[in-house]
Parts: sequence; structure tokens; C-alpha cells
Amino acid sequence: MNQSKIRQLRISRAWSQEQLAELSSLSVRTVQRIENGEQASLETLGAIAAAFDMKVSELTENDPQFDAAPGSALDEQIEKARKRVEEESGFYRSVVLWAVVNVGLFALNHFTSPNSIWFVWPLCIWGGILVFRGLGIFAFRGSVERWQKARLQKLIRKP
Repeated sequence: MNQSKIRQLRISRAWSQEQLAELSSLSVRTVQRIENGEQASLETLGAIAAAFDMKVSELTENDPQFDAAPGSALDEQIEKARKRVEEESGFYRSVVLWAVVNVGLFALNHFTSPNSIWFVWPLCIWGGILVFRGLGIFAFRGSVERWQKARLQKLIRKP
């Protein structure tokens, strides 16, 4: 592992070892050991690469200790995690927007035509859409892929 690369990246961002450790959720001692040339696991390198907002393969390039396959797999895993976080945060933003808009619609309904309760329609329809989206994001994530994989394995084993 090219420990000077991590040190150079850290110094170029004017980070202390403590700051890098905090951003990568590692101990300061782990950062010190890596910068002093000790071996780092792929998980540790993944945490450091995420802190630098780069791929593990970029940290380990030209390093005979790591071939491209494990670093690439970890990079793919990190990218999937980032996409999942973006998807979840988008869902939470949608829920907040739904709540704010429907509070406004309730107020508008209450002050303009209190005898009819029309604000319930957008509340329920939009809320239902959000429920299905939330189920897809949190409850059924990957279930289709798992089913496809299980079905494929079953068909392959079948004589």
C-alpha cells in the first residue's frame, strides 16, 4: 500500500490525522499505522477512500499487494451504498414536502370552504404513493433480485 499517497491526500486537504480518522470512522491509531506503512484491510481502505470521495482502486493503484478485483468489488459496494443513501434521503425529502403541502392545503380548505373536505384527496393519494415508495425502498429492497437468483439456481440444478 502506498502509504505516502494517503498522507499526501490528507495533507493536500489540510486535514490532521484526527480529522481523517473522524471522517472515515476509524481510530487515530489506525490512520497512524497505515501512514507508517502497516497493512490495511479493504474495509479500512474503503472507509478512507469514502472520506476522500474517491475509489479504493485509486488508493491502491500501482500496488502489487492489491489486485483490481477486490478493490473494484469494494468500490461497487460503496457506490451501491451511496445510491441507497441518496434514494432514502430523496424519500425523506418527499415526505417532508408532502407534509408541508398538505398542511397548506388543509389550511386553505379550512379557511375557504370548511363545509367540504377536499384536502383529504391529495393527502391520501400522495400519501399512498409515498407508502408504496417507502415499502419499495425499505421493506422490499432487493427481493426481486433475490427471487431471480434463487429461481436461476433452482433451474440450473434441475436435471
